[in-house]
Amino acid sequence: MNFGKSDPEQKTELRPEETNVDAGPGALRGQAWLTVQTRQAQRLIRGRNGNADKPAIIGLVGFADRLRVIWQAARSDDPYADWWLVKVHEALERVRDLVKNEQAALDAQLDQLTALEVAVAESMKPFRIALQFANPYAYRGAQLIAEYDRFVCTLLTAHHVGVLTGAAMEGLLNACARKIRGAFAVPQGYHFLNVDRAAVQQGTANASRARQIMGEVPEDVLNGARQAPLAPRKIRFPEEAAKHIRLKPVDSAPKAATAAVNSDVVST
Repeated sequence: MNFGKSDPEQKTELRPEETNVDAGPGALRGQAWLTVQTRQAQRLIRGRNGNADKPAIIGLVGFADRLRVIWQAARSDDPYADWWLVKVHEALERVRDLVKNEQAALDAQLDQLTALEVAVAESMKPFRIALQFANPYAYRGAQLIAEYDRFVCTLLTAHHVGVLTGAAMEGLLNACARKIRGAFAVPQGYHFLNVDRAAVQQGTANASRARQIMGEVPEDVLNGARQAPLAPRKIRFPEEAAKHIRLKPVDSAPKAATAAVNSDVVST
């Protein structure tokens, strides 16, 4: 073997797995899991079926399902979908700030205990579920549940060691859960009506209907000056494909949520 000179006749042979170099690597696949310690957090994943006495509650699965439709519509340049993504982002951020502030206040109370070191309670059998969502805001909703779950563990611990009364604990639990459910309900106000910015500017029949149902799109959203930090790249879907994108009825989401959770996979 000659290391001093290059051999013009020398050839580099590719192994079989390297021969199809033009094809490139295959599609990426990953997996995300949500693990919660408390039943309070688990209920926010499931949601609740509605009946004559109790209204339906949209959980994480129903939230993600409606977001999927909004995300697809935003790809097709629907300004109402862009507006709803802004609303979803702002709602999640408000509730996340609330939970973080309450968590910090509770941590400070526990830190003030004299000569008493308290470990926050954890479940002996946590609930773990696989997530397969089609957009990042659904995962942000899952992260919000995880942060609420940690807050619940801290609350229950604080009550157990006498830092909080039962009434105070229940009040904080319910207040934060109610805010999370409110954020998950935000996508309910969106209706897919197959409009885009051009239709809104031209005042088409669909655009007029959208205005009647969902209101006037803010000018800064319509002109693109304001949008959600996490927004899809604009892609024009064929009209026939767009016809098949519809929101599910409100009362169908909790059933879907229960089925998905029972199978230990959330996919939407």
